[in-house]
Amino acid sequence: MQNAEDLSPTQIGEFLKASEGIDFGGTSRAEAYGWIQQTLIEQEYGRQRKKERGVIRAYLSKVTGRSLAQITRLIRLYIQLGRIETTPYQRHRFATKYTQADVALLADVDRAHERMNGPATLRVLKREYEQFGKAEFVRLAGISVAHLYNLRGSAKYRKQAAVFERTRPTAVLIGERRKPNPQDRPGFLRVDTVHPGESATLQRDWDGAKALKRKACITSMR
Repeated sequence: MQNAEDLSPTQIGEFLKASEGIDFGGTSRAEAYGWIQQTLIEQEYGRQRKKERGVIRAYLSKVTGRSLAQITRLIRLYIQLGRIETTPYQRHRFATKYTQADVALLADVDRAHERMNGPATLRVLKREYEQFGKAEFVRLAGISVAHLYNLRGSAKYRKQAAVFERTRPTAVLIGERRKPNPQDRPGFLRVDTVHPGESATLQRDWDGAKALKRKACITSMR
């Protein structure tokens, strides 16, 4: 609505009666707050009587789509500060005790000691600070075992503690023929395997031997 804040109290009352059953809304919070503040200024809300104030509150609630409780809170804010401002949302965050340098230091210790369990690692951290006087271990020396594992699970730790090695080739002897070496101990049985290229030749020799044997049997029967 254009110039809706300039309506007279009589016009506001007529508007409320004519708009029963109609809902308004859709404006952003900043725009709605600015329009509410401008309307309160134009209507001289602080000088109005109780009845007129109720009409203005109903009018603001109707046009902006806010509840009467929200409008009352915004009017109270306007009376106290002389303006209505949006309060930016601030997410609560816990204070960070252990820095990125502490995480990197823990990763170095784990690499040097091949990542021992939590209690053993904690003893190493305490000894580095208490016995050897290394100031960089001042925070890690007082860490709990549970939080030590929390740091190990962080992305920063995994990046610092990662150890990459080249793939080492493994010599696999395939098809190698060698003389059995029982090392002068009994019980070894030699089993000769057949190379895939020799299987066809051995099969032909075997078939030929069976054919000769069959022929010899037939001759003896005669």
